Amino acid sequence: MPGTEIILAWQFPTSLLSQPIASSVRWFQAMGAGVNDLAADKTIPKKITITRIVDQFGTYISEYVMTFLLDIVKNGARMRKSQDVKKWDPFLSDTLKGKTIGVAGLGSIGAEIVRKARVFDMNVYGLSHSGKNAALVDIHFVPNQWKEFVRELDYLVLILPLTDSTYHVVNKELLLEMKPSACLINVGRGALINESDLLTVMHSGHLHAAVLDVFETEPLPKEHDFWSMQNVFVTPHLSGPSTIDDVSSYFIKNLQLYMNNQPLHGLVDRHRGY
Repeated sequence: MPGTEIILAWQFPTSLLSQPIASSVRWFQAMGAGVNDLAADKTIPKKITITRIVDQFGTYISEYVMTFLLDIVKNGARMRKSQDVKKWDPFLSDTLKGKTIGVAGLGSIGAEIVRKARVFDMNVYGLSHSGKNAALVDIHFVPNQWKEFVRELDYLVLILPLTDSTYHVVNKELLLEMKPSACLINVGRGALINESDLLTVMHSGHLHAAVLDVFETEPLPKEHDFWSMQNVFVTPHLSGPSTIDDVSSYFIKNLQLYMNNQPLHGLVDRHRGY
């Protein structure tokens, strides 16, 4: 640590950064997009600039979302089950065309999900704080309009960062505003959803399915009900991978900016939380 000015890391022991051995550190580059833990970490001196990875996960996460939307709407589970038992079972499947998808979070990832949803002729609603990408969607909502936002949705996709204002923003009250036939997809942060409320609502038969890639506790405990629910799809936080090539390329470009005393990409606003 002595003499170190720049850190590129994942799950770094940040308590070290407030100690004398880290007095030379000026910039911390995280390897992922979610940095709510770093933003809230009081042991990181304010003099240290924190940056996160941005504009790299849209392709991966949008493909993940569309994979599950298509599997659900085409009833892939029924087709796989029929093949397992060697049953010839023709049926009429549904289509994404004309369905309404709501994208909560319209940054680079949300924008790519919107683009792919357009290819499938879906209606697209969006919710964001800044509204800078409001033109991408058919109807735009702001955070004080959550109930209006979710009421007509067939699919709600969460890509929001975790902040004080988004913690458990999806709770029982909001879930019951959604159509019973709607599906919930979370590729943002686990704590965006009150998981206890989601379990209660889904056990009651309200909501068709939930696709969950992120959870409040990771790995998801083996005794958790989500594992055994037929209409819940559990994946191990894999929708937006940080690959060696992509992270390295991003860091090198940021390093060049740093060396030239230019503004860095992915600057984290600690007050905002991302």
